[in-house]
Amino acid sequence: MKRDFTAEGPDLVWCGDMTEIETGEGKLYLATVIDLFSRRLLGYAMGERHDACLVVAALNMTAATRGGDVRGVILHSDRGSEYGCRRFRRACRRLDVFPSMGRVGSCFDNGVSEAFNSVLKVEYVHRHTFATRAEAQIRIATWITDFLEGLHVRRGLTVAGFTRFRPALIFGWLRPYWLGLFLQLLKVGVG
Repeated sequence: MKRDFTAEGPDLVWCGDMTEIETGEGKLYLATVIDLFSRRLLGYAMGERHDACLVVAALNMTAATRGGDVRGVILHSDRGSEYGCRRFRRACRRLDVFPSMGRVGSCFDNGVSEAFNSVLKVEYVHRHTFATRAEAQIRIATWITDFLEGLHVRRGLTVAGFTRFRPALIFGWLRPYWLGLFLQLLKVGVG
């Protein structure tokens, strides 16, 4: 992908990543899939193991969100073992999705996903303490729904997220510094 985080239309290129969240019971892992055209979070999965099952669950949720027919989509990720294993490759073949991986040791090859994870952690996760993984799952899923999906509806934008929107309206709840950083990483202009 050569760090080109744009797409000509929806469901052409997605990016995926995994991050960890600390809880009182131990780590909770979150796998996400984001459409590079709309910048919409299409699917995610959370669990206590950092493995291929989690990224496959996020991919399956994404396919369901998009109506099941996702043939030909490129799914770009980092070089994590969960994205290179047989289980993930089989899931991609079953859905006719083409996996793509960034260069070794370069977080910039997956900047859109890294930016989402950063915003989630700074704006929500680091401001809360989660006693259990279940509590974290519920609260993070609620945050994702309320802030990333709900704002589309409240602002009168399409739920599908295919119309280009003013990031200042959608991400108005971010502090100015983080909004600037987030937009810079996404290469989206406010205007």
